[in-house]
Amino acid sequence: MPQVNKLRTALSGERGGDTAPPSSARLRAALTVFFALDGFLFAGWVVRIPAIKHQTGASASTLGLALLGVSAGAVITMMLTGRLCRRYGSHAVTVVCGVLLSLSIALPAQTGSALALGLVLLAFGAAYGGLNVSMNSAAVDLVSALRRPVMPSFHAAFSFGGMAGAGIGGLVAGSLSPATHLFALTGLGLLVTAVTAPVLLRGRPAAPATELPAADAPDRPKGMGSRARRIVVLFGVIALCTAYGEGALAEWGALHLSQDLGASPGLAAAGYSLFALTMAIGRLTGTALLERFGQTRTLVAGGATAAAGMLLGAVAPAVWLVLLGFAVAGLGLANIFPVAVGRAGALAGPSGVAAASTLGYGGMLLGPPVIGFLADWISLPVALTTVTLLAATAAVLGWTARNAGEHPND
Repeated sequence: MPQVNKLRTALSGERGGDTAPPSSARLRAALTVFFALDGFLFAGWVVRIPAIKHQTGASASTLGLALLGVSAGAVITMMLTGRLCRRYGSHAVTVVCGVLLSLSIALPAQTGSALALGLVLLAFGAAYGGLNVSMNSAAVDLVSALRRPVMPSFHAAFSFGGMAGAGIGGLVAGSLSPATHLFALTGLGLLVTAVTAPVLLRGRPAAPATELPAADAPDRPKGMGSRARRIVVLFGVIALCTAYGEGALAEWGALHLSQDLGASPGLAAAGYSLFALTMAIGRLTGTALLERFGQTRTLVAGGATAAAGMLLGAVAPAVWLVLLGFAVAGLGLANIFPVAVGRAGALAGPSGVAAASTLGYGGMLLGPPVIGFLADWISLPVALTTVTLLAATAAVLGWTARNAGEHPND
């Protein structure tokens, strides 16, 4: 009976007017759209980084500093977003952040210096961080209500969105200016948000679930007690190690292919698109993998696979080998981040999602500037090998976390 009540609560609306709550399928579809939109917009920005780097006259290190604006804006808002989700509901916060992200993506193309770029990226990063915490919080609630480990499917939508955004960005890179391209993304983002928002707002959960179904997570601590906090931090570090690689490939993969291997702009953009495709494929199979092999095996195998793939992608002398390495890395990284954030949310609700996301997306957003400094100091290929190191670290931590409230069969 408590699970029936939880499902009914999670899928019910609160206000008058259209009182019929959307079905769980519609809620899942709406959240999937927001995950896809997030990936699409972010990829649309990252494939234009080479052009905006040229537009601003930034070096690798100054570009890295400018990209810290994304990191700073996201990290500052992530913990705040957890509190906002508890107060206003994760669905409402998701809609607001979707609007802000759509508006802010047009700003980088309006800048003429690295300093101005860094400042506008603060706003972009704030919206990006807020959207990622809020939609992950909403997804954790729905996963708990559905009683199935479907979290990877939402992140698959993010990857498919990233693949589409990178692919379209590569196609239009030679014909559209960054300003025209990013302004078009603003219009598309606002339109998609306007169409999808009503489903989320009518289905806003009255009280988020803070624990996984008993079949998946027996005897887990509730809230943010000391033990739960330590476990949340552990999974947050795992997310950081793998998100570092995703951020590195998103913002330096195209430059590595074009600058170090002489790939054309379209082929360079295809590198991230291929990475996003294999990550999406891996996430589509994530629910089946988790149900069959458990979280520990999924985390460890994923980290080891990503480490091997990224080593090839960083040091291979041929474009096709680098692309193969990116593809293998995408498969390896696919399910680690959603599992880590989902576990943190299951332990402590929006607070757990916010804490793990702050660490995780901190890795995604801080990784690119770190690689920029290392690229200037040593070389970009050597800098990219840090992704291998952190992916291997995630595999080790995943094995260490095998007793941290995991399923008994793991």
